[in-house]
Amino acid sequence: MVSKLDRTALTNARKLVKEGQVVRDQRDDWSEHAPTAAEENIFIAKHGWDAYAAWHLGVDLEKPADTKGRYSFPFGDFTKVHRCAVISLESRAAQNGHEDITTSTKNLLKLIDS
Repeated sequence: MVSKLDRTALTNARKLVKEGQVVRDQRDDWSEHAPTAAEENIFIAKHGWDAYAAWHLGVDLEKPADTKGRYSFPFGDFTKVHRCAVISLESRAAQNGHEDITTSTKNLLKLIDS
């Protein structure tokens, strides 16, 4: 995976947090709170790929723009940022050597917790 930080998505996440559109849940809640594949498909059909991308901090420019494989590191459920998602993606980004995403998520988590 050749993911890089999607700065537009990061701006969206920060904006949502500042507006109070955040769920301050626990570390392990993301597996229950993450959208299902069917929910993702409905969101894409209704709002399009750009809106879907805006909920993912990672983008792989080598993959087609109209595929889910292009987007990684989701931070919410298409309505709110989830603290558990940010914690999860920070850990995954660090494990996979995505330093720009790791640093950005640490800062996003600080914003959520402030």
